[in-house]
Amino acid sequence: MSTKNPVAQAMNYFLRRADTFTRFLTDGRICLTNNAAERALRGIALGRKAWLFAGSDRGGERAAAMYSLIVTARLNDVDPQAWLADVLARINDIPNPRLHELLPWHWKAHQQVHNTIAA
Repeated sequence: MSTKNPVAQAMNYFLRRADTFTRFLTDGRICLTNNAAERALRGIALGRKAWLFAGSDRGGERAAAMYSLIVTARLNDVDPQAWLADVLARINDIPNPRLHELLPWHWKAHQQVHNTIAA
């Protein structure tokens, strides 16, 4: 088989990176498929047409920032709607050095402590 044959090129690619391709055998955290990543990006693909009409570059940047915040909340097992509502209600009363407390992972911990005290 010629080295320029696509099958030979694919096999050479695999053989040069065999340790990377077989890492899942020793690390159970590695998934064999990219289904989780594709599911996470599905919302982006579905909204693509709607986002063409953000109004301007600045509007598109704001939409991207909001989407990033919402996804960050979801990745931290925080309800995005509850988090955003609370953050928007409290953001004016918090001094700049304490704004990090409103990030989803800090907010979740604060909510858990608050719920424990209230119960």
